[in-house]
Amino acid sequence: MEEQSTVEYARYRLRRDSNAALEWFRSNWREHRLFRWGARALAAAVVLAIVIWALLARDLPDAESLVDYETPLPTVVRGIDGEIVHSYARERRVQLQYIDFPQQMIEAFLSAEDKTFFSHGGVDLTGTANAVFDYAVKFGSGERAVGGSTITQQVAKNLLLGDEYSVTRKLKEMILARRIEGVLTKQEILELYLNEIPLGRRSFGVQAAARAYFDKDVGQLELHEMAFLSILPKAPERYGRKANEQLAITRRNFVLGQMEDNGFINAEQMREAQAKPLGLVTQRRERSVDAGYFLEEVRRQLIEQFGETAETGPNSVYAGGLWVRTSLDPELQEAARDALRAGLLRYHGNRGWTGPIATIDVSEGNWAGQLASSYLGIGYKDWRVGVVTRRSGSSASIGFSDGSEAPLSGLPDKLKAGDIIAAAPQGSGYVVRTIPEVSGGFLAEAVQTGRVLAMQGGFDNRLSDFNRATQAQRQPGSTIKPFVYATGLETGMTPASEVPDQTFCFYQGANLGEKCFRNFGGGGGGVHTMRWGLEQSRNLMTVHIAMEAGMPEVIKTFESVGIGSYEPYPAFALGAGDTTVGKMVNAYAALANHGRLHEQTVIDYVQDRRGNVIWRADKRKCESCNMPQWDGKAMPRFGPQGRPTMDPRTAYQVIHMLEGVVTRGTAVRLRDLDLPLFGKTGTTSGPTNAWFVGGSPEIVAGMYVGFDQPRNLGGWVQGGNTAAPIFKDFVQATRKRWKDEPAVAPTGIRMVRIDRRSGKRVFDAWPTDDPLASVIWEAFKPDTEPPRATRQDEIAARRNEILELIRRGRGGGEQQVVATDGDGQPRDFVEDQGGIY
Repeated sequence: MEEQSTVEYARYRLRRDSNAALEWFRSNWREHRLFRWGARALAAAVVLAIVIWALLARDLPDAESLVDYETPLPTVVRGIDGEIVHSYARERRVQLQYIDFPQQMIEAFLSAEDKTFFSHGGVDLTGTANAVFDYAVKFGSGERAVGGSTITQQVAKNLLLGDEYSVTRKLKEMILARRIEGVLTKQEILELYLNEIPLGRRSFGVQAAARAYFDKDVGQLELHEMAFLSILPKAPERYGRKANEQLAITRRNFVLGQMEDNGFINAEQMREAQAKPLGLVTQRRERSVDAGYFLEEVRRQLIEQFGETAETGPNSVYAGGLWVRTSLDPELQEAARDALRAGLLRYHGNRGWTGPIATIDVSEGNWAGQLASSYLGIGYKDWRVGVVTRRSGSSASIGFSDGSEAPLSGLPDKLKAGDIIAAAPQGSGYVVRTIPEVSGGFLAEAVQTGRVLAMQGGFDNRLSDFNRATQAQRQPGSTIKPFVYATGLETGMTPASEVPDQTFCFYQGANLGEKCFRNFGGGGGGVHTMRWGLEQSRNLMTVHIAMEAGMPEVIKTFESVGIGSYEPYPAFALGAGDTTVGKMVNAYAALANHGRLHEQTVIDYVQDRRGNVIWRADKRKCESCNMPQWDGKAMPRFGPQGRPTMDPRTAYQVIHMLEGVVTRGTAVRLRDLDLPLFGKTGTTSGPTNAWFVGGSPEIVAGMYVGFDQPRNLGGWVQGGNTAAPIFKDFVQATRKRWKDEPAVAPTGIRMVRIDRRSGKRVFDAWPTDDPLASVIWEAFKPDTEPPRATRQDEIAARRNEILELIRRGRGGGEQQVVATDGDGQPRDFVEDQGGIY
């Protein structure tokens, strides 16, 4: 009963009070005009507020999207050893977790931006009121009013709204800030803020800014450096400039004072920090290997696979935060770069200045900006790229992208103002340097895996990003011959087979007429072994082998090892078809890998920002590799890699002959490296290209030298004197990486002693270390070894035997019968010691 009476009493009071209020309102409405106007204004204001709220809140982004928000992060690239070699970034960003931020860093930003952050609900009313007053005061003046935004509001602006300067955006910002506070904790909001806030020098977040301004990580920063970073959100481009250093110090010291007022530091810490200079670095250390061509190839493949920006997918190159392990070997890359540059400079010699890299208009006076926006540069020795700002007779000056100028000497006659050139320091100024007009490409590959270890596509990728190692289509010349010889071996020939070194003419039809081939440098004649023909790079012998094996079969060999697809004309057996350095190196690696061809790769695997492997080059599966316990069976093993392209024995025979090219053939200048190397030189008609491809059982490298628009290099140029020295420099610079172990023969190869000139089998002598020794070990497939004598020798011996019998018969002497085998050959009772099986 008591509870019922209480409820009835409450209802009574509600009716009475509401009736009284209504009567009060009616009475004032009838009797007071001002009351009526005030009531109408209040109602209109409420309705307007509701309408504005509805309009502003209708299309606002969902604050809950920040729960799963991922900071756009650059892609980090690692080399073969796991060390970071580069990153693909248009903005400097590094994501940290809340616990990674030093406490004083957090306190500095709270003191500078939002000291009531942990107590307000997203909007600071006092700060908002100050901002409204300041906006009213500055309205129409063109000045920007103070923001008055809390850290939560800044998160809403930076991540969801944008930086539009308007009252509408500010109101939306406040609405979103309230919503954000409802879905994220204070720590999560602060983590987003400290990772995303733009702080100048293309850096977003405090970690990226710490590296940009101090070349440190946040954990290494001192108090005064943290305070400096906290002033940047207000005006990063102003406070980060050298010209405004005193202004930045004043603002930094103010923040330090605020930190002391808020109890975050004591007075002694404040004074010590305020006495420190800013200590900004002008240029941070670049954590990158000089491998521009290699890294650009990696970037191209990543964009093709995952997209470029956040709009193209969650794992994009410039936003996905990928971790990429590549096969880049920094040591080999440096050696490849230096070796190719040295070779290009050697060829250029004293040919003089080749002209400017580019030209710009210096008459307007903004040459520094034009030069900077050209992104031209050079990483060779102490050379720099600059623009000729003035030329008057024998005097000139050069300007650089930082705006500095210096005297320029060593002036070519054709040099003029506006020319962008390379120059090196000399005395108090600079002297003109010449970048060779000739160019080339270099690529090194791991034989057993197909991983590209080094790639240099020209003199410097900052001068030209055209990658001549993978993009330049060039005629390979004689470097293609080993695959012609491989075809001959596959069709029954042996390294000791005799091949004519004689003119070969081929009728190509009514339109083209007859084509006759000749050796490089002319000459020829006689019959020689296949080995000799490859070592001495005899064109006529190569054509004879190709025609005997069949040009369609030769073309199939080219296609199977990935060199290219051509018509079955004899000219292609001499390297007339276009291909790339990368393809030739991969084909030679297949020879060294017993005929197994790998897909050439520059990326080993890719991880997303959380470390999950989302792509890998080696797609083999290993069954039972992740067993929790050993099941007692044999250890699981991966299957073999690569696609078989030819008989392993054939591949080894070719490699064994190519070792002779280095020992006593066209690449003999490599012999003093004292390594078991193989390789082949190549020189195309003109000559327009000079090649060398070769290496060891572990590493194969290839390179060419030639003009981008092919023209005659000079009659003296050959692969042996122009390209092979580049390989030699490469090996000498990385000598400890090359093993002294020769190629291992596969099952089924028989090593037999032969005379290398005649190809005849030898029983009474042994090979020596003399590279020009007549007796060598040769590789044969079973039952293809040469007999002790050739057919011509057998005929001559038989003829002499008959003549001797005739002479004895005429003289009445006793006839001697010589035992023969089933082929009519004198039977050999000597034990066969000529083979190693």
